[in-house]
Amino acid sequence: MTQHLPAIVVLLTILLQVGTLWATGHARGKYGIQAPAISGHEGFERAWRVQMNTLESTAIFLPTLWLAAQYGYPLWGGVAGLVWVFGRVWYAVAYLQDPAKRGPGYMVASAGWLAVLVLGVFGLARGLLTG
Repeated sequence: MTQHLPAIVVLLTILLQVGTLWATGHARGKYGIQAPAISGHEGFERAWRVQMNTLESTAIFLPTLWLAAQYGYPLWGGVAGLVWVFGRVWYAVAYLQDPAKRGPGYMVASAGWLAVLVLGVFGLARGLLTG
């Protein structure tokens, strides 16, 4: 199970991306925002920002998860990755409801990402030093 946890986190990250994509499409229809417009109603703009912020965060999260898993920390990298996913879901839900309340989810996700980064850096450094 340990070696599969990072893959489970990747799958959950994909589902998170699909969820934010769906929320943006739903808001586009609900508020009558025709493509390619990305502004026009606050509800749509929040959904769009959640999608884009999550995409941007995913772009730095997945490589760090790979480093942690590849260089000796699949269990702890996976656990920290689950923290990141949980934080991003919290962030997304809070942002969609009230942007002022997105901070705690952001902080949890950031802590998860930082843990994955530290594990990846330590694992890579250990690999380089031990050859």
